[in-house]
Amino acid sequence: MFRFLSMILLLSTIFIVGITAELKPLNDKTTVEIMNKLPVILIPSTYVFLICILIFVSLIFWLFKLWQNRFEQPKKLLIGRTLLFNTSLILHILCIFLWHYELFTFMISAFIGLLGISAALYFSYPKTENHISERIPISLYFGWNVFSFMFLSNYTLTLVEWTGWGISQALWSVIFLTVTTAVGLHFLYHYRDLAFNSMIMWGFISIAIKNGFDSLFVTTASLFLTAVIAACYFIFKNIETHKVTSSKK
Repeated sequence: MFRFLSMILLLSTIFIVGITAELKPLNDKTTVEIMNKLPVILIPSTYVFLICILIFVSLIFWLFKLWQNRFEQPKKLLIGRTLLFNTSLILHILCIFLWHYELFTFMISAFIGLLGISAALYFSYPKTENHISERIPISLYFGWNVFSFMFLSNYTLTLVEWTGWGISQALWSVIFLTVTTAVGLHFLYHYRDLAFNSMIMWGFISIAIKNGFDSLFVTTASLFLTAVIAACYFIFKNIETHKVTSSKK
């Protein structure tokens, strides 16, 4: 009982902190105000954060199913997932505070830890458990964290005036987008994880909307890579269907 109460408490805390940080800004600065301080190309449109509501609701449902099926799972596995989930939320709350107080280098360090913990929680599920009551809510959360890390790291590099080895900011943005797409395709191919990739596609579209015609190169790349992910989903699905059909013959 204590384990589930701690998970509910931390999930509620991150929701309250996230909302409060915008309504009554921490350090008197909202997320959008901080984002717009620098001329960074790889920044999503503000609507992108609406997806956090879906992620929050899905995690509530995940907790409910975890509680409902608690006697059907090995105790060690349940304890492990509880520890990983709680640690990820604590790190996420820490990242919110570090962001608002503009301690970006520390935030990136904390976010790397968050990614590692989120990945460990994700991999605690077998490849085939892509169900709404199993890995999908964690996939949404993990995918969102991967996308967030992409633009937050790019933002931090701009802040510290990284030269980019002579490569333009627009080209580096496309490189960041391409690497993130490669990560998404890995999970799409090996785990058939559309939920994870939906977070990346959602984010890429928001970057395209934010840039519009101001940075047509990045906008085009964002939309193109979104289409690549969508096309690969159907390609991988057809390959899997063909393999199943061939094995039955």
